[in-house]
Amino acid sequence: MPSEFARHWTLAPEIAFLNHGSFGAAPVPVLAAQQAWRDRMEAEPVRFFSHDLEPALAEARAALAAFVGADPDDLAFVPNATAGFNTVLRSLRFNPGDELLTTDHAYNAAKNALEHAAERDGARVVVASVPFPCAGTADVADAILGAVTSRTRLALLDHITSATALAFPIEALVAELAAQGVETLVDGAHAPGQLAVDVAAVGASFYTANLHKWVCAPKGSGFLWVRHDRQEAVRPLSISHGANSPRTGLSRFRVEFDWTGTYDPSAFLAVPAALAFGEALLPGGWPALRARNHELALAGRELLLAALDVPAPAPAEMIGSMASVPLSEEPGAGRVQGIDLYGDPVHDHLEALGIQAMLTPWPQRPGAGPWRRLLRISAAAYNDLAQYEALAAALPGAVRAAAA
Repeated sequence: MPSEFARHWTLAPEIAFLNHGSFGAAPVPVLAAQQAWRDRMEAEPVRFFSHDLEPALAEARAALAAFVGADPDDLAFVPNATAGFNTVLRSLRFNPGDELLTTDHAYNAAKNALEHAAERDGARVVVASVPFPCAGTADVADAILGAVTSRTRLALLDHITSATALAFPIEALVAELAAQGVETLVDGAHAPGQLAVDVAAVGASFYTANLHKWVCAPKGSGFLWVRHDRQEAVRPLSISHGANSPRTGLSRFRVEFDWTGTYDPSAFLAVPAALAFGEALLPGGWPALRARNHELALAGRELLLAALDVPAPAPAEMIGSMASVPLSEEPGAGRVQGIDLYGDPVHDHLEALGIQAMLTPWPQRPGAGPWRRLLRISAAAYNDLAQYEALAAALPGAVRAAAA
């Protein structure tokens, strides 16, 4: 059974949807707000784009800024975190021999973008190996800081990792890296809505995140935050009219990112509705919603650990609203994490039973040795403990079927 809040979503009632973390799911009131913006845009497109859009974006940015601890003028809307980290990496330039640091928990798309930037400029990517199972945040810090050298120029780090669902100690990492002269680009794809995010307090040079996941905004909504002193270096992926705009009173960052060509801005403009929806769902607002989902994720994880008879792979304080559990070792080279993973035999067995959960390989890129599947569950407002009980009951059979 889904939770009492499931009535706010249009999810198929016959599916136990335990994979909010992959693509999110927007509730009905938020989709209605998005459609209202589309209707307004299509009623008079010239007036909308030439007069209405700029103040509407400013209002949406102000609501977002209050939620993520930012100055609105340091924020730009982007379609997703992938566009955000590509924007930064396409803007920056490196020297031959420079090192770009990341971890083996980094999202495959982020690592691809980092490798592209390194190849373009003759730099090289250094991958710090963070253990999983992980005993605590010290394991993360030791692995990352131990990989820093005098050539390290930029670190691309997750706030919450995708496959392993671990919350990294991002503020401490950024501070230590900055003390060593290393800039940080934070991939916060999963953080807003799972954690209380304060991007200014994080202190990185660049922070990008999705809003279509845990904030439950429409798909196609994310943001890029650039520290004020680094904004001159960052240009949008699409260079448009703002590049030679004669306007005064606005930074180039603001003018360029607010207009990159004709597009549908309704997902961005519906972000305030998503923030208001989450705030109103429980009496304690967003803090109560995050706490509720965190506790549900931990309870769901305990059911899976008991079904598999395995220990917890990470402490509870490193978990937000997602949790990953390793399955048994498999022979062969594994597979690369990506959209094509839907087709894993364990995933397909569970899906046939009406359970949607994320199965991903670990390590995330093929290696010489054995690999494991990670089962990642998500806990959203529409989920209830009974759905994880059904998953735990079905999981041993799904694993046996995949091995047969």
